[in-house]
Amino acid sequence: MKNRRILSTLLLLLSTLPVISCKNSNQDDQTVSHDTICLTDTLYVTDTVHAYDFRTDVDSTAVKAGFVLVSEVIPDAILEIRYYTAFNFIGKPTDGYFEPQAFLTRPAAEALKKVSDEFVAKGYRIKIYDTYRPQMAVDHFVRWAKDASDTLMKSIFYPEIAKKDIIPLSFVATKSGHSRGSTVDLTLFDVKTGRDIDMGGPFDYFGELSHPDYKNLTDEQIANRNMLREAMLRNGFKPLYSEWWHFTLKNEPYPDTYFNFPICTSVLK
Repeated sequence: MKNRRILSTLLLLLSTLPVISCKNSNQDDQTVSHDTICLTDTLYVTDTVHAYDFRTDVDSTAVKAGFVLVSEVIPDAILEIRYYTAFNFIGKPTDGYFEPQAFLTRPAAEALKKVSDEFVAKGYRIKIYDTYRPQMAVDHFVRWAKDASDTLMKSIFYPEIAKKDIIPLSFVATKSGHSRGSTVDLTLFDVKTGRDIDMGGPFDYFGELSHPDYKNLTDEQIANRNMLREAMLRNGFKPLYSEWWHFTLKNEPYPDTYFNFPICTSVLK
């Protein structure tokens, strides 16, 4: 019953989210700035608390590392970049997410394209919540986790977890595999019904409900999780034991590098 109440609240809030369909979309219409100047040759981005100056050749960092815009490699993907919005566990747009776009290393994007093609043939589209995550965003999560007074989104994302335990229980850490550029958080969208398929629990829920092998699910929910997992593993990704939506390219090109350029398409030009 508790999970049903959580899911009902999520569905209501989801109706307010900006969702981008990469297919047949105009990229200029997708770009919304958070006090950001995104230029081809220079980049200076700010938020209300912190300022970041990336005019020290950051553009070539992203390009030389081989990052690509997911929407260009996988036009069938749907983007619902949660950390660009206020609908996430911190309750506000996250540092470094200045456009609702998804970046990946090229090997990860090409592997994910194979997954997408498989599901398109079956009547589904992949929906992406997050891909590359700048280190500055991870730092933002850590600052939030240490602020015991900020529990704005507790009832939705971590009702069973005390705020003080979020870091000790590793729901938030000082480093994230996402910052290495080959990790993706995703679900599946059913083209026929026009809805996400039922995975038995929401994205970014802190708790055992999110474990891929959680048992207190319906047969359909278990089958849906397995369908996504098997396709990802078949195409070169490895799962995370605690999150049904999280997968990393097994042969990621930067296993020890944590990038910090922002989500701003100028850095890929």
